[in-house]
Amino acid sequence: MALFPGYVFVNLSLRNRMGVLRAPGFLRFVTFQGQPAAVPDSEIRALESAMSAGLRPQPHPYLRQGKRVRVKNGPLANAEGVMIRRKDGFRLVISLDLIMRSVMLEVDEVDVEPV
Repeated sequence: MALFPGYVFVNLSLRNRMGVLRAPGFLRFVTFQGQPAAVPDSEIRALESAMSAGLRPQPHPYLRQGKRVRVKNGPLANAEGVMIRRKDGFRLVISLDLIMRSVMLEVDEVDVEPV
């Protein structure tokens, strides 16, 4: 299952965007005020670190409200997200604000601090 269906992340300079524009199925870049928008590197690195560490991110509805926290320890150290509590444990939701998508990971409550 795709983590963010319909989105492909690319790291390129604007002058090299023609290769992406020609890719089968490509529709458009995410833009703001007519300019392609960049997802912050820190958000991409947090997702890569989670997956490299064997964590299993799950798609999650985008959240606008909730308590923001920062991870203090482990592979997600310094990542920020919204902490939610569930009956079966504590979950950290990391949101990519640019595309209004989120993923949810299970973390230990002791590994996060309020922002």
